[in-house]
Amino acid sequence: MHNHDATDEIQQQVVQAVADKQPVNIRAGGSKDFIGTINDAAVLDISAHQGVVAYEPTELVITARTGTPLINIDNTLAEHSQMLAFEPPQYSPNATIGGTVATAIAGPARPYLGGVRDHVLGCRLINGYGHSLRFGGEVMKNVAGYDVTRLMTGAMGTLGVLLDVSLKVVPMAEQQITLRQELDIHSALPRMQQLAGESPLVTASAWHEGSLYIRLAGVKTAVDAAVSSIGGEVTDSGFWNQLNNQTMDFFSSSAPLWRISVPPLTPQLDIDGPCLYDWAGMQRWLYSEADAGQVREIAARVNGHAQLFKADPTLVQQVGAFHPQTDEIMALHKNIKNEFDPNNLFNPGRLYGGI
Repeated sequence: MHNHDATDEIQQQVVQAVADKQPVNIRAGGSKDFIGTINDAAVLDISAHQGVVAYEPTELVITARTGTPLINIDNTLAEHSQMLAFEPPQYSPNATIGGTVATAIAGPARPYLGGVRDHVLGCRLINGYGHSLRFGGEVMKNVAGYDVTRLMTGAMGTLGVLLDVSLKVVPMAEQQITLRQELDIHSALPRMQQLAGESPLVTASAWHEGSLYIRLAGVKTAVDAAVSSIGGEVTDSGFWNQLNNQTMDFFSSSAPLWRISVPPLTPQLDIDGPCLYDWAGMQRWLYSEADAGQVREIAARVNGHAQLFKADPTLVQQVGAFHPQTDEIMALHKNIKNEFDPNNLFNPGRLYGGI
């Protein structure tokens, strides 16, 4: 595993950007370049900043530099039969732990085992003044600066340059089995909700093309008993990896891909296009040429929101990647941005226009 602390080099580049008031796009592996609105600012490359800083399997905590490939983190944890509970996707072999935290995208286990914010314990970053700062710690009870760590999670690099992150990890399950049941979506939604409330062994559920997929994980005897109780056909657990990394046929379309988040029992939305239901129905992947305003209005009507996840950059530039916020929320975003990055240097406009 490559091990290099590039803090000084990165900090020097940030200090120069501050002096020149020159915006930068923070980039490591580039696997998530398609997410958000990209501008033509110079690239601040942090890919050389790699390595596991600390890992204590008995404490269930790992700290790594943000340019570290995600696959290296997974392999290191697997040596001790541990994993990241939120199952971050790897859209390419270049995916990094920094991009994972910056985008806060979690996999199928999200509604059952928690998201990225639930497992990030601390971070080190460079702010818009060129200062290196540390927040949080390496244990859950250390709350000093913990809210700042959460702010950085999902901020798309707009608040600062992440250098290191500390994450809580979990043991791998003794056994994992995937069941498939033939159900229409109207029956599948309440079924997923029911299973989430009844069985602590359910760690993923999704619906696609008339099939409900349910993943069970835990002690072998308990999983075997749950399989008999829940019923269905035992099928290939590779389904979840393909879903998470978007390598299944469903994700091969060139149409705009929407990521829609709604309450779990929300009925099928009145938007044309193929849809895959994940996170027990709370996360819905939809390919649609429908008007962006219409998609977002329909999502908002059911207390949800819609992100234009992948589309032609021109369209993303026109309508924005993320669901518009209220004036009050945008004011908060701008106040926070001003505290960390007053010159609007980091990933300007990547999350929302003006920040």
